[in-house]
Amino acid sequence: MIMDLQLASLLTCGFLMIIGMFAAIFIDNVIKKVIGIAFIEEGVNLFIVTIGYKAGGVVPIILPEMDPSWFASNAAYPLPFGLVLTSIVIGASTLAIMLALIMILYKKYGTLSAKELLKDRSKEAVADE
Repeated sequence: MIMDLQLASLLTCGFLMIIGMFAAIFIDNVIKKVIGIAFIEEGVNLFIVTIGYKAGGVVPIILPEMDPSWFASNAAYPLPFGLVLTSIVIGASTLAIMLALIMILYKKYGTLSAKELLKDRSKEAVADE
């Protein structure tokens, strides 16, 4: 049995989001947590593209020789693709900022372990009191 393309895309985006949530919640390394968050983001982007997919549809660019009524009934909806493009740009910027903050944390504390970072932070709070 051949799986439908849209169903395969939905399963893939669910798989990406589950892997990302597992990494963000259960893995101790901060860089791996950020990679998990990136997986969640890509899963959401794939979900939005999958929702905007139209079987047998055409690219939403009208050419002079196209009949407007045919184009209106066969063109894919362009909004999801615009949203995903915006999301990719925002996600790349956010990823760069998160990685820069991780570099600063590593220089200050010498570790990438979330437990160690939180432990050091709680000791500093007790020492300040």
